[in-house]
Amino acid sequence: MQLVFATHNQNKFEEVRKILPSHIQLRSLTDIGCATEIPETGKTLEENAKLKADYVTKKYALPCFSDDSGLLVDALNGAPGVYSARYAGPQKNANDNMNLLLTELKGVANRAARFKTIIVLNLGAASHMFMGTVEGTITTEKSGSEGFGYDPIFKPKGYDQTFAALPLEVKNTIGHRGQAIKELLAFLKNAQNEQR
Repeated sequence: MQLVFATHNQNKFEEVRKILPSHIQLRSLTDIGCATEIPETGKTLEENAKLKADYVTKKYALPCFSDDSGLLVDALNGAPGVYSARYAGPQKNANDNMNLLLTELKGVANRAARFKTIIVLNLGAASHMFMGTVEGTITTEKSGSEGFGYDPIFKPKGYDQTFAALPLEVKNTIGHRGQAIKELLAFLKNAQNEQR
């Protein structure tokens, strides 16, 4: 089975590819010849994920899924949220985003936060939505060299290390994107069983 993951983000693509079973051939936007940076103009993660999946479905008529993920910080009323990738500006620089967040949380005692991923799968004429979340806290400084985005400053609940310091296998098991992908895979398995 071939599935398009509507992303140009190679880090995200590799993270998801490692979770998927071998019978699913994952293709990126680059793989299908889409050089467009699909605009994320939605006001929610759900809207953005749907915009990207619908773009691929409409233009390429291929089965696809897309995700939108955000970091929601309690002390900032859920920010950066839907603007996580461009929190410090349109350059979408992870270090700039983390530095701004750490500055805004300087001296703040409540550092509770969560990552949330929404996946929208367009298969046939139907659209399906899946969600994954992981609770944690924002650290006071960066730690670890793995992962991407806010991983160096996010410590998942029950762990002493940030996502960037934990092995990818652990992140994929407990992480927001991994949870949403597992929901997606369970759905695909059920759909295949019903077709038999």
